[in-house]
Amino acid sequence: MTSEALRGLLREARTIAVVGLSPRSSRPSHAVARYLQGSGYRIVPVNPGHAAILGEKSFPTLTAAAAQHTIDVVDVFRRSEFVGPIVDEALRVRPRLIWLQLGVVDETAPERAATAGIPLVMDRCLMVDHQALGV
Repeated sequence: MTSEALRGLLREARTIAVVGLSPRSSRPSHAVARYLQGSGYRIVPVNPGHAAILGEKSFPTLTAAAAQHTIDVVDVFRRSEFVGPIVDEALRVRPRLIWLQLGVVDETAPERAATAGIPLVMDRCLMVDHQALGV
């Protein structure tokens, strides 16, 4: 995906589901989600262990979150060994973009996402790219 295409998707996006969002401020997921909130996005936490994070209702699954919100971007903060089913669930939710954070890798995810017509970014930080693209 080109920088221009990515910039366009991020400019048009309004709601970002953050899978694995931690309530602990010391965790990268928390810092990135807080940054995204401050940049004007609606954050939808996906973490079954918490009722709310960053002032937003938390959902146990992406499917549950998508039943109440239109999800533009799915941002995943889970260990790589758990990401395959999350990507598959994200594909069913049909966001405009799936983002696997820095260190999160599923070698078959890009092909599955491309087949579904959904762009996927892997092993990169959404906050860093958002800043670099000047969105």
